[in-house]
Amino acid sequence: MTFEEVQKQFKERNFKSIYLFHGTEPYYIDALVHQATHTILEESERDFNQTVLYAKDTPPINVIDAATRLPMMSEYNVVVLKEAQEYKKAAQWEKFEQYFDSPSSSTILIIAHKYKKFDKRSRIYKILAKKAVIFESEGVKDYKLPAWINSYVRKKGYNMTDKSVALLAEFVGNDLERIVNELEKLFIVVEQGQQINEKHIEKHIGISKDYNVFELVNAVLEKDIVRANRIVKYFGENPKATHITVVLGSLYGLYQRLFKTHFAKTNDPGALARILKIHPYPAKELLLHKRKHPAKVISRNFSILREYDMLAKGVGTGGTPEAELMRELIYKLLH
Repeated sequence: MTFEEVQKQFKERNFKSIYLFHGTEPYYIDALVHQATHTILEESERDFNQTVLYAKDTPPINVIDAATRLPMMSEYNVVVLKEAQEYKKAAQWEKFEQYFDSPSSSTILIIAHKYKKFDKRSRIYKILAKKAVIFESEGVKDYKLPAWINSYVRKKGYNMTDKSVALLAEFVGNDLERIVNELEKLFIVVEQGQQINEKHIEKHIGISKDYNVFELVNAVLEKDIVRANRIVKYFGENPKATHITVVLGSLYGLYQRLFKTHFAKTNDPGALARILKIHPYPAKELLLHKRKHPAKVISRNFSILREYDMLAKGVGTGGTPEAELMRELIYKLLH
């Protein structure tokens, strides 16, 4: 079942006896648990009929005991087992087998198993596949982050400039919970219906609209040596602005896209965007500037990036400061 389908099921009060939310992305699991604990029961019913347990502190038998209780002056007894991934032994899950086979019809048991997938090969999972609603929470791929941010923002009644979306995605990465937290800050200070731009990002989140990894990558793409050096100088003077590993990863991604652009056999930004799985705007920029980056030079630059990746990890640096390594890196890539 999808995230939206589970949300709809809760909203329509079409409840099932057992829910298993598991997977690598905690944001969706937390969102569903929050919805369940705040909407299934009225506030006046929760003291006696809603129990939140943590696997690390709760033996399986206690969870089962809570799940077999009858509700008091309520239609449902809600039991939430958080951090269920802390049950690391098969023997712990086997204690639930009898209950999973025949769950209480008046109890809604919600199992939140975060940061990793439940073992689908286990006998317990096969029982749950028949008896429970299962939602597998997966992270958003980097190339899909801008679309995810735009979708979230639109649902809240806002819109963002492409650059502000790119800045946020580049700065935060695919940590959805942190992205949402940063966006919620913006929703407080920006009026609904107003477009969120890079000035809002700079003022309220603290990402410089001119001196960031996104702008550095653009400067390298355009072979704007002066601007690239200005940004790297800013990074050296403001160590909290970024880290060399982020710079290396972003530049590696740029050269990967450039290399693929050379062999994509298309000059259509839309077609290239589909091939590279990126937005059409950066695809257009890649096509515009690819002649500045011959394939032979890109191959050389991959070697330079690998060299500086090792130096960034402390291999053979001789104590060279990170700011100096970044300056050397940009010089070698652009000359």
